[in-house]
Amino acid sequence: MPGAIYAEGLVKTFGDVRALDGVDLDVPEGTVLGLLGPNGAGKTTAVRCLTTLLRPDSGTAVVAGIDVLKHPDAVRRSVGLSGQFAAVDEYLTGRENLQMVGQLYQMRAKAAKARADELLEQFHLADAADRTAKTYSGGMRRRLDLAAALVVSPPVMFMDEPTTGLDPRNRQQLWDVIKQLVSGGTTLLLTTQYLEEADHLAHDIAVVDQGHVIARGTSDQLKARTGGERVEVVVHEREHIPAAAEVLSGFGKGETTVEEHMRKLTVPVTGGAKLLAEVIRELDTRGIEIDDIGLRRPTLDDVFLSLTGHVAEAKDGENGASQDTKGAKRRKETAK
Repeated sequence: MPGAIYAEGLVKTFGDVRALDGVDLDVPEGTVLGLLGPNGAGKTTAVRCLTTLLRPDSGTAVVAGIDVLKHPDAVRRSVGLSGQFAAVDEYLTGRENLQMVGQLYQMRAKAAKARADELLEQFHLADAADRTAKTYSGGMRRRLDLAAALVVSPPVMFMDEPTTGLDPRNRQQLWDVIKQLVSGGTTLLLTTQYLEEADHLAHDIAVVDQGHVIARGTSDQLKARTGGERVEVVVHEREHIPAAAEVLSGFGKGETTVEEHMRKLTVPVTGGAKLLAEVIRELDTRGIEIDDIGLRRPTLDDVFLSLTGHVAEAKDGENGASQDTKGAKRRKETAK
C-alpha cells in the first residue's frame, strides 16, 4: 500500500535538461522524509510536481491517496506547502494574513478568525498578531508562512528548505514547531541542504543528486555505509606520527589515514568509548604526546561525499525550478 506521498519514475525536463530523471519516493503516513541534496539536485522540482505546481513529463504521483495528474484540485485541498521564501502579504497584519487564507479556503469568517488566533499562539506570534508583516523579522515571517500553510490542517505537508537564511535560534524554533506538527499525525516531505536538519527531523532520508535518488535510509543506516566509528588523533609533534600510526593500526579495523600537515591520524574502529580509553592508555605508555583525540561517528556530509564525490551543503544561490535547471545545466556543461 503506497504511503501518504508516493512517486514512481518522475521525470521533468526543462528544454534538454532533465531536472528529475526517474525519481521514486514513498513516505509512510505520519512520518518525515528528508530530501537531502545541494542546490540544483532536483529537490524543488520534485516538490513542485508533487504539489501540482508543475506537471511531470512522465511517471506516477499520488498524494494523500489522490492521483496528482488526474485530480490536481483535490490534491491542492489536501496539502500544505511552505516554500523557500515566506509568501505573506507585507501590508497585512499577521492575523489578517491567516484570516485571508482561511477565507480563500471558503472558511466562515468566525472560523477563520478562530483558526488564525490558534495558529498565532502555536507559532509564538500572538504578541505581533496586529503588526503588519513587513515589520516582522525573517524568522517571524517564516513562522507566519508555515502557519498559513496549516490553516486548513492538511494531512500532508511539503516544506521546501524552510529554514534557509534563518539564524540558529530561529531555526531551532521552527524545528520545534515541525516536530509538534508531525507528532499530531501530519506526513511531511522536507527538502533541505542542511545536513543537521535532515539528521534532526527526518525519520527517513533520500539523498538526491543530479535528478536521481542515489541512496535511501535512516540517518544511522546511511552513516553506516561509510564504515562506522573512527578514532581521530592529533599528535603534538610531527615526528610522533609513525609511532602513533603503529598504535592505531593495532586497534583499527581498516587503514590508518594520515594528514601530515595537520598532524592528524584517523582509523576506523569498533568498540566505542571503551576502545578509545584503551587507545589513550597505549599512546601514553608509548610516550606519544597528543593535542586532541576523539571518537567520531560519520556525519551525513561524509555520507554525501562518499556517494557523490562532493559535499551536500552549498552556498545559498538561485532558487526554485530555475535553481534545479541551472544546476543541471552546469553539470551538463561540466560533462562536455
